[in-house]
Amino acid sequence: MARILLVEDNEMNRDMLSRRLQRKGYEVVMAVDGGEGVAMAASENPDLILMDMSLPVLNGWDATRQIKASPALARIPIIALTAHAMASDREQALAAGCDGYETKPIELPQLLEKIETLLRRA
Repeated sequence: MARILLVEDNEMNRDMLSRRLQRKGYEVVMAVDGGEGVAMAASENPDLILMDMSLPVLNGWDATRQIKASPALARIPIIALTAHAMASDREQALAAGCDGYETKPIELPQLLEKIETLLRRA
């Protein structure tokens, strides 16, 4: 099954989301900040990345830009996960290179549908 890199600094969110994704059959690897997320994107070769936008060390927008700027990583779809729900936040995430956008609290059925759609395209 597909490997998902979850980049999330909130332990509760990370635990809840990783368990739910694993129950759906996904392999989940995790990073707790944007810098670690960029490094793990390179080392773990995930099929998809779930990227929190408000991260320590390197925020999600900059981490996404770095991943998408790398020819070896640019193909990996990234879904932004954020509590910021304004239309401009969505546009900013997509402009940074995200392929999808989900607001928190996460609606799991909607997120799973987006994951499956992006994995089929990849």
